[in-house]
Parts: sequence; C-alpha cells; structure tokens
Amino acid sequence: MLDTAIVVNALERQAPKPALPARPLPQVLSRGADDLPSRPVLDFALTDASQGEAVDWIIDRAQRGVRTRVGFLNAHCANVARADWRYRLALKTCDAVFPDGAGVDLAARLDGVSLSANLNGTDLFDPLCEAMAKAGLSLYLLGGRPGVARRAAEQARTTHPNLIIAGCRSGFFAPNAEAAVVDAINASGADVVMVALGVPDQDVWLARIAPRLSAPVSLGVGGLFDFVSGRIPRAPEWMREAGLEWVYRLWREPRRLWRRYVLGNAGFLAHLAVRRSRAEIERFRPKLSLGLKRLVDVAGALGGLALLSPVLAVAAIAVKLGSKGPVLFRQRRIGEGGEAFEMLKFRSMVADAEARRAALLKQSDRDGLTFKMKADPRINAVGRLIRRYSIDELPQLINVLKGDMSLVGPRPALPEEVEQYAPHHRDRLRGRPGLTGLWQVSGRAKVGFEDMVVLDQRYLQTRSFWGDIAIMLRTPKAVFGADGAY
Repeated sequence: MLDTAIVVNALERQAPKPALPARPLPQVLSRGADDLPSRPVLDFALTDASQGEAVDWIIDRAQRGVRTRVGFLNAHCANVARADWRYRLALKTCDAVFPDGAGVDLAARLDGVSLSANLNGTDLFDPLCEAMAKAGLSLYLLGGRPGVARRAAEQARTTHPNLIIAGCRSGFFAPNAEAAVVDAINASGADVVMVALGVPDQDVWLARIAPRLSAPVSLGVGGLFDFVSGRIPRAPEWMREAGLEWVYRLWREPRRLWRRYVLGNAGFLAHLAVRRSRAEIERFRPKLSLGLKRLVDVAGALGGLALLSPVLAVAAIAVKLGSKGPVLFRQRRIGEGGEAFEMLKFRSMVADAEARRAALLKQSDRDGLTFKMKADPRINAVGRLIRRYSIDELPQLINVLKGDMSLVGPRPALPEEVEQYAPHHRDRLRGRPGLTGLWQVSGRAKVGFEDMVVLDQRYLQTRSFWGDIAIMLRTPKAVFGADGAY
C-alpha cells in the first residue's frame, strides 16, 4: 500500500500553514496484524469483515491513537475513481475501504469473491456511535448543508445519550478557511471525524490534510448526515435488503440523481461486463494460443511438405545412393512433459553411427550435455551437405503433423541427456520441441548448453503467435548462412 505522504505530496494545493494542534498527532503505524482482512475487488482492497468487526476495529484504532483513514466504495464511487486519479489514489491509500451497496457486491461475486457484509456508512453509523458512547470517544461531524450536521449530531445524541459530540460544522467553507477548519477540529479533541463533503472531494481532502489532523480516525461518509438528520428519508428496509435503495432515492430525487443512477449504473454494469470479458479472455488465452499454434503447425507442415517435395525427393535419392542403410534415421527423443517420441531425420551418418557415438563423447566441441562434433567421422559426404543446410531435419514435418513436435520450440533432447538434467534444465520440457526455435536462430551448435536452456526458457515464458512468426522468418537466414551447422 502507498504511504499517505505520497498522497499528500500529490494532492497538496497551497493549503495555509496551520497552527499547532491542540494535542499530539496520532502515531503512524505500518499496516500489520491489527488490520482487517481484505479482498481484491475492482482493483481496490475491500474490507472483508462483519459490521461488528468493523466497528470494533475503528474503536480500537481510536483508543490507541493510530492514524486511520476509512473510505467507502459503491458503484458511483467506482465510476468516479476510474476518471479521477486523485480520488483513486486517496482511496487506495486508505487504511480500510468498506464495501457499500449491491453494485460492489455484484462486482465481487463476478470475480469469485464473497464479502462478509455490506458496510455502508448509514447502517454503520448507529452501531459505531453506540460503541463510541460506551468507550467514551468523541465525534466531530463536518459536511452537508448549513444546519444538517448540527441536526445529525442532535439526532445521534438523542439516540445515544452518552455519545460525546466534539463539534459540528457545515461543508460550506472557502479554501482559505481550511486552516481554521482543521484547527477547530483539532481544538475539539475529537477522536473520530466524519466528513461529508461528497465524492470525490471528501476523500481527497482527508488524504491531503491527514498529517495535520490530530483526530486518530477519519471517515469520508458521503450523504450520511442527510439521512441521519432526516432531511432525506431512507428507503424501506425491504428495498435496502434487496439492494434497491438506489431506486428509492432516484424516485425521490429524479432530477438530481438520474445521471448518477441511470447513466452511472449503466456505465458501471458495462464496465463490469468489459472486466469480465477480459478476465475470460485472459483465462482462456493460453488455450487459445496453443490452439492457434497447433493450427499453424498443421498448416505449415502440410504446406512445407507440399512445397518442399522436390527437395525431399532429391535428398532421399541422394541419401540412398550415398551409402548403405535406410533413407530415414529414427531416433528416440524426449518431448513435452518428458514424453518420448520417435523423431525422423534424413540419415546423414553411417549405418552404425549410434553404436559409435559413445566412443566420441569426450571429443564434443560443445559445452554442456549436448554432444556436437565439427569433424564427426560418422558423417558421410551426402550427410555433410544436407546437414549444412538443415535438409536432414525436413522429415520432422511429419513429426509436426503427428503432434510430437511443433514448427517452433525447444530442441528435442536425447533420453540420456535428460537423465543428467539439473532441475532448472527440465523447464525446457514444458513445451513441444520445435523444428526451429530461438536457439536455432541464435547460432545453433555455437550456443552452449546452458545458454540454450536460457533461450528455451525465455521462449516458453514469452511465446506468442507473432513471436513464432518472427522466429520462422529468421530461420532461412540461419539455415542458408549455415551458422553453427555441423
């Protein structure tokens, strides 16, 4: 979580220098074990707690003098936060953001998150005032039209006779009166300050003046005072429980609230739909990518076999006439997930090449586990030619069609090489081996084994359709340049 100081620096707007506070500023504690649990919803960490747990947490922070800023998030707040970076930053740096309303609950459920309670400020007010009265904590109310905060304070004191009202003030004050407002709150000795300046102003203001506020706990409470004072009646309980309080408010004040609830709710639902669509695309992206890769493999292998059929025929005849033995060399290799398969190549060596391999291992010209030898005595004359231009690899197009290999991927390993792999070497077995690949276009046999592993890991971590196309376009240059081919 960002430090409040970042918000202060970002939002400070030439505020007058305040007088010294009436009491020491609350201590600043890092977020720790005493924090309420939270869940990610709409890119915010929303509190996942019951109403009682939220109230107890606020009381505990106020009693211990821990600087605490609480925000609320509903559908309207989410809409505003997407458009206003100051408000978004202010909410993200709150010590707690309480979920408010059916819209946020819907967003959470779409993300597979179940929140414990709807912690809207209006429902939270009476339990919090009751707990403050028992704890001997004082409350300051700032905001609303002239007289509304005073009537809200009187109503709170009537309902909770032992509640200490430290002070109240309307939200109509000039910018140059800000220092006087902060001084008045500090002089009141309030433990909890509720600010009802509306969204986004209240949370931006609280974030900005936080270092100058001596009250430990502050909350941005929106239109709370209008409901508590009775200026605006609340919806019937059945509508609130059904998540339809917004319908009641729209019915009561259509001219003022139609844009917020009609256009705003439609925009919010559209945003949820877009988010959900993106999440589904991201969830299926690996499968879609692999499906597209397989489609390209099949099309490329069929096209390659058709286009290169004259080359394949000439190579087959040359191999047959060049030395005794089969035209195709079949070798057991290890593919994706450690599964073995039979890889095909044009034979480029003498018929007993595999039997003679063990005697040549110590003469390998390549670092690491993979055997390569420039002057390999097992290679015949035709073999040297077809290996130089990688013609011997073309029968692997059949392996691609069968699904054992891909057009692009890591080099297929020998079983005896895999047996000697360190744990990190096995990362290169997480994808189908390729006819070409990042290591092939990066120098082939000139690339040491450890470097080859790094290249294969990089490819598997970042593979994409266009990445494969780029590697395939680089392959002809690597083949005809014969760099590292032996």
